[in-house]
Amino acid sequence: MVSSPALINDFFSRARARLTLDVPAGITDENIVPARGDHDLDPMAAAIAAVRPIRPAAVLVPVVARKEPMVLLTQRTAHLKDHAGQISFPGGKIDSADASPMAAALREADEEIGLVADRIEPIGYLDLYLTTFGFRIVPLVARVAPDFALTLNRDEVDDAFEVPLAFLMSPENHQRKSREWNGLTRHFYEMPFGERYIWGATAGILRNLYERIYAV
Repeated sequence: MVSSPALINDFFSRARARLTLDVPAGITDENIVPARGDHDLDPMAAAIAAVRPIRPAAVLVPVVARKEPMVLLTQRTAHLKDHAGQISFPGGKIDSADASPMAAALREADEEIGLVADRIEPIGYLDLYLTTFGFRIVPLVARVAPDFALTLNRDEVDDAFEVPLAFLMSPENHQRKSREWNGLTRHFYEMPFGERYIWGATAGILRNLYERIYAV
């Protein structure tokens, strides 16, 4: 398990040393299959995604700089078209007006939960993440000042909450599970935390965060 003192002392320095703001290749290029994604545990996922339209997206991975670092997550509303009711990072599709994935992630964080840019220090991108539905997600890791205030967009977000980074960065909490979906057996990570069920792309991105920061 990654200990809390280690997280307090060096998570942000490790992240700055190991991540960059160089935009990952393959956000819109169908000839590039992202190295990370649902296909990490489920090879069929890449084949399914290949026949779907490419959907570029960006999310913010907000690590709140408290005495015990926390990760800020959201619970999506039940009526949304995509990933209704699921636990997610703030984020969404990259619009043509967005100058970069970073701009998209910061805009979405402001629109969804009222987390404003002056509370956010971008650190670097994780690996491009491919989902079965064709989303190519660019995760932006950022340090968030703890003195923020949120205003939730209730059309998109039911709740925002924090989970200890130490819990999410402990490999024993990265459970591999499977379920039937459209006649296929799908494999994925899950990281249950109390009543919160963190799984799918969100858990996969957190697993990538662990591997980029602590497992190299």
